[in-house]
Amino acid sequence: MALFNNSTKKPAFVSMDLGTANTLVYVSGSGIVYNEPSIVAYKIKENRIIAVGAEAYKMIGKGNKSIRIVRPMVDGVITDIRATEAQLRYIFTKLRITKQLKHSIMLLACPSVITELEKAALKKIAMNLGASKVFVEEEVKMAALGGGVDIYKPAGNLVVDMGGGTTDIAVMASGDIVLSKSVKVAGNYFNDEVQKFIRSQYGLEIGSKTAEQIKIEIGSLSKYPDERRMKVYGRDVVSGLPREIEVTPEEIREVLKVPVSRIIDLTVQVLEETPPELAGDIFRNGITICGGGALIKGIDRYFTDTLQLPSKIGEQPLLAVINGTKKFESDIFDILRLESMHVKELNY
Repeated sequence: MALFNNSTKKPAFVSMDLGTANTLVYVSGSGIVYNEPSIVAYKIKENRIIAVGAEAYKMIGKGNKSIRIVRPMVDGVITDIRATEAQLRYIFTKLRITKQLKHSIMLLACPSVITELEKAALKKIAMNLGASKVFVEEEVKMAALGGGVDIYKPAGNLVVDMGGGTTDIAVMASGDIVLSKSVKVAGNYFNDEVQKFIRSQYGLEIGSKTAEQIKIEIGSLSKYPDERRMKVYGRDVVSGLPREIEVTPEEIREVLKVPVSRIIDLTVQVLEETPPELAGDIFRNGITICGGGALIKGIDRYFTDTLQLPSKIGEQPLLAVINGTKKFESDIFDILRLESMHVKELNY
């Protein structure tokens, strides 16, 4: 299909943020049409999807033996390619936009840790869904663009994208990534640490959803106004009976500082490898923090105090990646126009 000529209209543009925690879909002209957890629920006997996204998330810890809960992506790595394809087909069927996918241009934003083999598998899935051209970009690049960073200037910017499974740290300049590093310490890891603390300190078993709720409600890296204790319910590890405890913000603060220190250490490594000219730019421009981790109270101040560099929260941190794909749309079509012109010249 000729993507650009006088007889055809501009193809539809569809982008996806394939995150560990949430999957988001953007369709040109319609905006963000999907934003739900990256979870699939199967009926084991029939191997049939019964729920995806928010509905499947409700089943975590509350299902039964006949239901299998799958996360297609764990720690930034695709763990089940079939579940990924089934999830995307289910989403697009639910949204009733399968016709728009035919001959569309698709952009997939993925964690930097996925392999070339996984990228190829994702491209194949997108082509099977109807896309005529598929682009794969790193989430951290899209997060920088969506977070308000002007990545096209010949100046260095440091971006920390704290997602659900991984934290990506990258130096951006002149429209692309200069260098980047990734660590499997992010939102889900924070939840695990909270669970471990509650069990060891209080002898109480809690689920991952409860741990996430604790992190969101009272999680912080510095003191904040109106701090209050939070009631937490779970199962006593000795008696096996339900029990209630109260957790303080100070306790959770100390829990979160340990994994965040690993992210700080990796940021230092990136800074140590940054070319001197770009390092000077970063000293002036500071650090931009995106992703769900950016919502932890006081995280920007913690980065500033620890690294002695100005730090700020990016614009709409939870939507930074998908917003970045929206801004990148014009770049995609510029690339395709140049390719089309090149093909015409060769044919001529």
